[in-house]
Amino acid sequence: MSEFLIVGGGVIGLLVARELAAAGAKVMLVEQGSCCRESSWAGGGIVSPLYPWRYSPAVTALASHAQQAYPRLAAHLLDETGIDPELEHSGLLMLNAKDEEEALLWAATNCKALYPVEPAFIYDREAALAAGFRKGLWMPDIANIRNPRLGRALQSSLQSNPLVQIREQTQVLALQTNIDRGRGARRVTHVSVVREGVVERLCAEHVIITAGAWSGGLLATLNVTLPVVPVKGQMLLFRPPRRLLDTIVLTDGRYLIPRRDNHLLVGSTLEHTAFDKSTTEEALHGLRRSAEALLPELAECRVERQWAGLRPGAPDGVPFIGRVPGIDNVYVNAGQYRNGLVLAPASAQLLVDIVLRREPCVDPNPYDPVSRNVVG
Repeated sequence: MSEFLIVGGGVIGLLVARELAAAGAKVMLVEQGSCCRESSWAGGGIVSPLYPWRYSPAVTALASHAQQAYPRLAAHLLDETGIDPELEHSGLLMLNAKDEEEALLWAATNCKALYPVEPAFIYDREAALAAGFRKGLWMPDIANIRNPRLGRALQSSLQSNPLVQIREQTQVLALQTNIDRGRGARRVTHVSVVREGVVERLCAEHVIITAGAWSGGLLATLNVTLPVVPVKGQMLLFRPPRRLLDTIVLTDGRYLIPRRDNHLLVGSTLEHTAFDKSTTEEALHGLRRSAEALLPELAECRVERQWAGLRPGAPDGVPFIGRVPGIDNVYVNAGQYRNGLVLAPASAQLLVDIVLRREPCVDPNPYDPVSRNVVG
């Protein structure tokens, strides 16, 4: 029997497993598909919320902790696995932000580097941008990480750890509970899973749900109502013949992210379509128009790829991190919405701090399912 059974193999689930194993715990992780192939793979990897001043202090607290953790995490993974997650401190240039005063107040309050800039700065930094941008906000400390490579590095690291077992293509059928008379509490006794047609019962002292947009459905089988819903986002990939951009550029909610190999990511849509991950012509044309409006040279480039992922949407974008109400040994870490990669290292550390009863890295109360009235 494992000490911990983690359900969900995205970046957050893998980071939780890594943190637990580092503390000496024995961990099994199950993933219904392949690890890091859902929203962890589909996102852009910007290590900051878009327009961060529009989020609550709870999101800012996790984002700040994660931004400090990422350089160390990326370096350790490269040393351990030889896979470079390609963390790039490219900076973030926001053009024509409509709430500049609020942004500057947020930056001053939270000691963040954020500066108003004029056209001379904008075009000196990014000469290929379309003409006509008159003002911007510059965040020089923002990085982006190549999330598919991050996922591969994490999985490779865990596969070499004798305390961790990963089972992919393993679907959870049921979480079985009973009343522990000694503790007077409801507990999960075992988890029924199926892989390649074979049903198995897995037992663990603690169960952790890190299944992203699927977390609410899993907890519903325990009669727990977790308000996490799928929100589809579609993205495009270009590969221009030369490097057009060195900086993450954001305007009107759409962004361009440069990669080391000259790829450019364009994102993203916000669509409430349940668990439908299909791509659409409407999104293709809309994202392409947005990209060309920023970088006119992209009009001469073909779209290399279009894809969609499902974000785990929670109220106000604040994730649920902590023990599930009404069940003594089940925890959840889900609901990061658009900021899964942004918040991942801090979200994982906080949950492990809670589970192991360590001093928490940030105040846990804003994320606590019990205090946020999750019904169980």
